[in-house]
Amino acid sequence: MTAAPLDVLCIGHASYDLVFSVPHHPGADEKIVADNLLGCGGGPAANAAVTVAKLGGRAGFCGYLGNDVYGDSHLRELQEHGVDTRWLVRGGSPTPLSTVLVKPNGQRALINYKGQTSALPATTIGFDDLPAKVLLFDGHEPHISLHLLNQLTHPVPTVLDAGSLHDGTLALMDKVEHLVCSEKFAVQYAGDENLALAKLAQIAPVVVITLGERGLIWQRGQERGSLNAPPIVAIDTTGAGDAFHGAFAAGLAKGLSWMELLRYASVAGAFCCSRMGARPGLPSLSEHQKLLGSWIDGD
Repeated sequence: MTAAPLDVLCIGHASYDLVFSVPHHPGADEKIVADNLLGCGGGPAANAAVTVAKLGGRAGFCGYLGNDVYGDSHLRELQEHGVDTRWLVRGGSPTPLSTVLVKPNGQRALINYKGQTSALPATTIGFDDLPAKVLLFDGHEPHISLHLLNQLTHPVPTVLDAGSLHDGTLALMDKVEHLVCSEKFAVQYAGDENLALAKLAQIAPVVVITLGERGLIWQRGQERGSLNAPPIVAIDTTGAGDAFHGAFAAGLAKGLSWMELLRYASVAGAFCCSRMGARPGLPSLSEHQKLLGSWIDGD
């Protein structure tokens, strides 16, 4: 290990995205022609790692890519962005694929394919020392994630990107400090959106529920609050949550105050919606600073 730890190590899912721009989502037996096609790396944890790197942080990714053309392409992307891939595992199972259909208003439909690719066993990757200031999990590699959490010898900020309710997010949601979840996850877990924040706050010390264009709500201990979303013209919402989580973790590593942290993450998520595709929408440091500055000045 290097003397200086990473700012954020992101543990979880990497895929390859095929993003089609379509006039509308097709109905049954309907054939439509796409206006544009974009191919790029994707996956919540992988996108979060790239977000951290583009914002000037030291990022690492821990997860799986297949020994196929999609895995080769995604690995090149990660390395080109300066993401540390020492904890990346490759194998004969296919790289997960995501097909995304994006309408002109930015709304999307997704098709995911993993084939026989499954979560890596707990001891696949060795962690000789704590590799980062902050750990970000997306729940898609629960065995490795729990193994790493169990090895921690002192408190480290931990974040769970809970996009949807599944075995992985269920296994990790009560073991992290910051439960940062989508509105979808909150409703799936709580059953009632009005009760979701209070119910989740009984599980994790810090809870943030992202609400898309309506901003977010949060609870830390007995404190509660909300934050509006930065104004943006949405082109494609794919990856907005990944950008938010990556920037949230990066902000923790920077030691930002609570409201600074929420604004920092919100700007990254909003900016991602302004471009086609998740990976191309992740903001650079200068793009992020420009939108953050204009938003704060506008307030």
